[in-house]
Amino acid sequence: MTFVATTSFSYMPTSSTESIRVNARGVEFHCLTMGSGPLALLLHGFPDSARSWIPLMQRLADSGWRAVAPYMRGYAPTAVPDDGCFQTAALAADAVALHEALGGDADAVIIGHDWGAPATYGAALLAPDRWRRVVGMAVPPGAAMGAALVGNLAQLKRSWYMFFFQHPLSDLVVAANDLAYIDMLWNDWSPGFDGGEAVAATKDALRDPANLAAALGYYRATLGEGKKDPALADLQARMGAEVPMQPLLYLHGANDGCIGREVAEFAAGMSPANVDVRIVEGAGHFLQLEQSDAVARDVLGWIS
Repeated sequence: MTFVATTSFSYMPTSSTESIRVNARGVEFHCLTMGSGPLALLLHGFPDSARSWIPLMQRLADSGWRAVAPYMRGYAPTAVPDDGCFQTAALAADAVALHEALGGDADAVIIGHDWGAPATYGAALLAPDRWRRVVGMAVPPGAAMGAALVGNLAQLKRSWYMFFFQHPLSDLVVAANDLAYIDMLWNDWSPGFDGGEAVAATKDALRDPANLAAALGYYRATLGEGKKDPALADLQARMGAEVPMQPLLYLHGANDGCIGREVAEFAAGMSPANVDVRIVEGAGHFLQLEQSDAVARDVLGWIS
């Protein structure tokens, strides 16, 4: 395990984005894709959408990868699943099913941000032979986040929204005034960064009340009474205690207003030798957009 900071480099993209639909585990996923070669699956979080991956997808495609970024279950235009299940183990199982549906092989890599990060770690645990390398961003692997919610009062304060989302009032508050709550979170979590088109794309993915309820359902399945699939109980338990065995790169924005830098530093100190924790300077929570060059350099170096 190492702990380093990252800096930037310059890049001119040449690849363009296409859209596909993929059926996996009974859900029709709408995916952005570009490039050809080994599969690189990219999983987004909240409040976000697949479009925030485009800068990294362009670099992956230009480096010989087939980059695929699904809108996660419940985020339009992906379907709201009939099973109403939004636990992180379900997201991990979705990723494995997408690997199968997309024709991935043992050279595939998986990359996740925010909710996509635990989904990524879970997919790597569930089907280790499918993923050669793993990258997580903004939510560290292992028990660091859970420990922070118990013993780190500063982080508990930052995470207030997770508890607010347990109350039905949050459905109304988040939806009000053209989803102004989402603007607030982006401003708080990535100080000084203008999310622009990425925020607009996020609102489009969540504007329908059914989609917004699905997104909030991720939190209710984690901390509240949200539905959990008994068939995924073993994987869910493993995800709370284990770190994937593959080489795992973890990137965290130095100015992240959602999960503090100290949580990443704590994760670095408790991680096994296969985990490399790096702080991205000049970035907050949405580091793949704020410092897209630096993030791409680290990711490409890791998976090459």
